[in-house]
Amino acid sequence: MKLTEQQQKHLRGLAHKLKPVVMVGQHGLKETIFEEIDIALDVHELIKVKIAVGDRDMRDEIIAEIIDRSKATLIQRVGNIATLFRRNPK
Repeated sequence: MKLTEQQQKHLRGLAHKLKPVVMVGQHGLKETIFEEIDIALDVHELIKVKIAVGDRDMRDEIIAEIIDRSKATLIQRVGNIATLFRRNPK
């Protein structure tokens, strides 16, 4: 989904107060992580994911895989926290 810069700015503002709802730890990405992300996106639409593994390149790969599998849009990435948005079709 393509968002305008104004929409992304608005979503960044909304996400500022959010805490990460999904955390990727030392075991990396597992199927249960993707299920949790899908559930959280369906319920909240705008979530933060904390990736507490590896270096920057590894976190970039993990974020790219999460975006690809969840069909979400990356709103912002600050350090090891990524903000994702996916509109609920309902």
